[in-house]
Amino acid sequence: MKKLKKFHHEGICPIRDILHRIGDKWSMLVLVTLGTNGTMRFSDIHRSIGDISQRMLTVTLRTLETDGMVERKVYAEVPPKVEYNLSDRGRSLLPHLYALVEWANGNMEGILNTRDFGGGKIE
Repeated sequence: MKKLKKFHHEGICPIRDILHRIGDKWSMLVLVTLGTNGTMRFSDIHRSIGDISQRMLTVTLRTLETDGMVERKVYAEVPPKVEYNLSDRGRSLLPHLYALVEWANGNMEGILNTRDFGGGKIE
């Protein structure tokens, strides 16, 4: 008989915790945007993503900064200049995110096709 692996953890489950943090609507897009473009200012990130509100981008960047995925650098200028870039931890996640993006792009049509036909096979 095959022994089942259990994913019950005392305290925080690393899988659920990380998926919860980066699996929201915006975090992966912010990470991929910074990974693709390098260091960016807030307004540049906002323009790159397009349909994210300024408030949601602020919340997302703060969360990613709290988790050590994004670094924020403030320059003592008038007006203040703030730049964001990926930390080493954020960069280490990129290959996995890019693989997921590639998989999603390669499978999206088939997934949508299956959804449209109620899960049945299309012939």
